[in-house]
Amino acid sequence: MLRGAIWDLDGTILDSMSAWDHVGENYLRNQGIEPEPNLDEAIATMSLHQAADYFIEHYGVKQTRDELIKSAVAIVDDFYRYEAQLKPHLKEFLAQLHETGVKMCIATATERSLVEAALARCRVLDYFSEIFTCSSVGAGKDEPTIYREALKFLGTDRTNTMVFEDSLHALTTAKKDGFYTTAVYDSHEENQEEIQRLANCRIHDYGEPEEFIDFTKNL
Repeated sequence: MLRGAIWDLDGTILDSMSAWDHVGENYLRNQGIEPEPNLDEAIATMSLHQAADYFIEHYGVKQTRDELIKSAVAIVDDFYRYEAQLKPHLKEFLAQLHETGVKMCIATATERSLVEAALARCRVLDYFSEIFTCSSVGAGKDEPTIYREALKFLGTDRTNTMVFEDSLHALTTAKKDGFYTTAVYDSHEENQEEIQRLANCRIHDYGEPEEFIDFTKNL
């Protein structure tokens, strides 16, 4: 049976990917710098720390890494505190996992303060025993560090732990490191065919998790 669940946040728990669509562009323009046309593609798979280093090295931003991250977070702060919503039917799905004794935590590139604010407002924060961020573990999701740290905290095995992700690059990292994975549909992920093929399970709507349930019965 499933014993542990490691959850991504944006696009997986929260319908929030749109909040980040233009953060990089807006930040650079606030600094008086015109972003290059391929900016979104260049930073798409980066953590905030990695993106900050990229802006400093590539665009010559004068802020320190910490100052830059603080400025970027401020752009989306109100959205997480007052607007971000859960994916449909997610609260009921989390309640079902909790009732069966599944231990859960968060693994996200988003800063902890934003995670806590959004999940507390949506009244699901108590389902998660810890929040791991790419900043706190010192690595982006191009490396498995964040999933390994989450697994260690949960005290479960890879053989009965599921990673929930909506993005191909993150799910690929977890899958290559030996985790079971569930691909959660989000329209911002353009590589739907590939992520659906790679994942062990697929969830398009948390109100219809039959494939996930059938898979986890055999863990």
